[in-house]
Amino acid sequence: MITVALAKGALLKGSVSRFAKAGLDFSTVLDPDNRQLMVPSICGRARALLVRNGDVPVYVAYGQAQLGVVGFDVLSEKQMQLAHLIDLGFGGCRMSVAVKESSGYRRAIDLPPHCRVASKFTHCARTYFDKIDLPVELVHLTGSVELGPITGMAEAIVDLVATGRTLRDNGLISIEDLFHSSARLVGNPLALRMDVGELQSIVDLIRSEE
Repeated sequence: MITVALAKGALLKGSVSRFAKAGLDFSTVLDPDNRQLMVPSICGRARALLVRNGDVPVYVAYGQAQLGVVGFDVLSEKQMQLAHLIDLGFGGCRMSVAVKESSGYRRAIDLPPHCRVASKFTHCARTYFDKIDLPVELVHLTGSVELGPITGMAEAIVDLVATGRTLRDNGLISIEDLFHSSARLVGNPLALRMDVGELQSIVDLIRSEE
């Protein structure tokens, strides 16, 4: 049986829609009363694992799911051995450097060397600041990173930005984009190599809807 890892939250509805067009109906996961974490498709030939966005690459990499849908931001942060199959085009946002609007910083390179930068995405942040040759101290946070600059703990943050409203409401502005993120279909490399055509047919049907 094919197992698909689907991320809870913002990507779920779009993920269900794309798999439905490939003949796998996981619509029951959208029921607000659903509490199942492993849900069979309506046709019974596949099942979905309902997991946190950050856990999708783990389930796919370890082979508990052959396919999964996850944001490019998570893929960039996790750096796991996965087959990157399709940019699905929904769930768009950007990974950005942001600072207090009153700070006077308008480019990332304006930040003082060895300043503190708060982020959930410390790998992405480290890669970026190494690229621009700016040494910084990264502070890993798992909650509202906007509080870093507000409280004075950090000069800047690296975080996902969609509409920018949370930044504006907290007196912050985006000054640099690291990359744009969207939902991606990923696969387990071994499962794809051993596939007798069933996985590839699903991938092809999803790609045909681009």
